[in-house]
Amino acid sequence: MSLESAKDTESLLFSRMLQDKRILVTGGSRGLGRAFCEVFVEHGAKVAFTYRRNEEAAAETVALTKEKGFEAKSYKISVLDEPGLLKTVKELEAEWGAVDILVNNAGVTQNLPFALMDTEDWDFVMDTNVKGTYLATKAVLRGMIRQKAGVILNIGSLAGVRIIEAPVHYCASKAALRGLTESLAKEMSRYQIRVNLLAPGLLEAGVGQNLPDYKLADYLQHNSLGRVGTFDEVARFAAFLISDANTYMSGETVIMDGGL
Repeated sequence: MSLESAKDTESLLFSRMLQDKRILVTGGSRGLGRAFCEVFVEHGAKVAFTYRRNEEAAAETVALTKEKGFEAKSYKISVLDEPGLLKTVKELEAEWGAVDILVNNAGVTQNLPFALMDTEDWDFVMDTNVKGTYLATKAVLRGMIRQKAGVILNIGSLAGVRIIEAPVHYCASKAALRGLTESLAKEMSRYQIRVNLLAPGLLEAGVGQNLPDYKLADYLQHNSLGRVGTFDEVARFAAFLISDANTYMSGETVIMDGGL
């Protein structure tokens, strides 16, 4: 086989590496969650996503996925609504037959110093980022155990694995996801369920938007690539992580930060 033929074969393989996979994304109405939905559909997946309140943004995500060949299903539901999550997963299992992949993307932060943080602030971030991941995972896990297959990708943050200046409750919540990922990967290994954590650095929008200019400048100065990442870059790497092209990775934290 010529080098050109090999490259063509590789291109075809990775162009549809999520073909017929059934994926649930939490927090898919905008930002990184929307990029996940768009990219996964491009790779041939059936996609459903949850969102908390912005119906207009959710409708835009649905429209964008439809343009790419599959109209994603949207569910207006909080990741803290356990009965609602269970109902959503049952509906998807009834229609699709199973949920193969869960991407725990829903998350929040607040730009608050620790000394001014109220208990309600701490609970809001920890509940959404950690308990929400637990509840969404619990909702899909029985189905994955029955089919003895499945992939769970938790979306963490550089703030959860490195010592950087960021809101303490956000850092704590993202660090907790690392422990959850490693422990669950070990427990679920007997069922051939893979669990990994993807920890991006600063991206084009989202958390990075709230940074003062001097903090952003400091980040870029120490970043090997000299820039923030894009949602599309992270989503395309995530597509590989959850695909059958990556079957020998579980319990891992993958940092994607441009080289700090």
